[in-house]
Amino acid sequence: MLKHKYISALLIGLITVVVGLYFLQGVALWYTGILLLLWLGFTSWGSFDIRLNYFIKAYSKSTTEVKQLSITFDDGPHEFTQDVLTLLSKYNAKATFFCIGTQIEKHPEILKQIIAEGHVVGNHTYSHANSIGFAKTEEVIDEIRKNDVIIKSIIDKTPKLFRPPFGVTNPRIAKAVNHTKHNVIGWNVRSLDTVLKNHESIFNRIKPKVKPGCIILFHDTSKESVLALEQLLVFLDKNQYTSITVDQLLNLKAYE
Repeated sequence: MLKHKYISALLIGLITVVVGLYFLQGVALWYTGILLLLWLGFTSWGSFDIRLNYFIKAYSKSTTEVKQLSITFDDGPHEFTQDVLTLLSKYNAKATFFCIGTQIEKHPEILKQIIAEGHVVGNHTYSHANSIGFAKTEEVIDEIRKNDVIIKSIIDKTPKLFRPPFGVTNPRIAKAVNHTKHNVIGWNVRSLDTVLKNHESIFNRIKPKVKPGCIILFHDTSKESVLALEQLLVFLDKNQYTSITVDQLLNLKAYE
C-alpha cells in the first residue's frame, strides 16, 4: 500500500544498500539522487491526492452497491449556497457542506438554513489559507478548533467531519487531525468546477464517473456550479440515484 512511512522506510533501506555497494563495489552514488527524486515524486503525489491515504486515512467513497452517493460542497456558505439549497430541495437530495469559518461569519443564517433543511455541515478550517500545506501542526489545530467553535455557536453541534483545504495532506495536517479526532472526508469524483468555466464541461466531467457510493466534490461558490448541479440532479433522478449526506453514506457520526 502506498503509505508515507512505508515509502520512506523503503527509501532509507535502498539508500543504505547503495552506500554499502559504493564502499564494497564502487557503485555510483548518483543512484541515491534518483531514489530521492522518486521519493519526492511519491510524496508530492500523496500530498495532493487525498484518495491515496498517503499521510492519513481519508474516506473517499463507499463500497455500497445501492444507487446512493454523496454530493459535497466546499468553501461556503456563499451567496450561491441558497441557489444550491433550492435545487437540492426541488430534487429531494441531501448534501454535505464543508464550510469555512470566515464565510460562516459572513453568512450565519445560511448555515442555519443548511441544517434546517436536513443537510450536514463539516469543518473546512477557519480561514482556508493558501499556505495551509506549510502550516505548523499547532496552527492547523487552531484553524480546525476555531471553526468548530464558530459552527457550534450557531448550530449547537460540533462537527466530526473535516476536509482539508485543497485536499492537501502532510505529516503536520495528519498530526493535527489525529489530535482533534475528526474524520477526514475526501472524494473520488472531482468536478473541477473552480477550473472549468462552463457548466456543461463540469457536468460532462462528472457524468461518466457517477457510480454507487461515490463522493462528488463541488463548490457552492459560482453560478456555473449551480447550473452543473441542476444537470447532475436531473441525471441522478432519471437514473434512480439518491443523494444522501456523507455521514449516512459512510456510516460515520456527523457531530459530537
